[in-house]
Amino acid sequence: MPRALAFLLSAACTAAAASTPEPEVRRPVLEDDHVRVEELRVRGETRRIVVRPKGSEQRPYEIVPADANPRRAAAGQRVWQILSF
Repeated sequence: MPRALAFLLSAACTAAAASTPEPEVRRPVLEDDHVRVEELRVRGETRRIVVRPKGSEQRPYEIVPADANPRRAAAGQRVWQILSF
């Protein structure tokens, strides 16, 4: 009996996982002579924006996207990574 119950539970979990669709992930890239802009969009919502200047000494930076949280004061601000491992 325990094997049958375990089989039914695993089948139910597999069916539930199969019915949940994966989120749509897009990575659009805009590029011109001076800059390359990379975005990460999950389910149509912008999660990350990275700006990589070309031909200059300036380091790449991120722009904090506005999200559903209206109290996020940093939305639209440039952010540089200080340490990366």
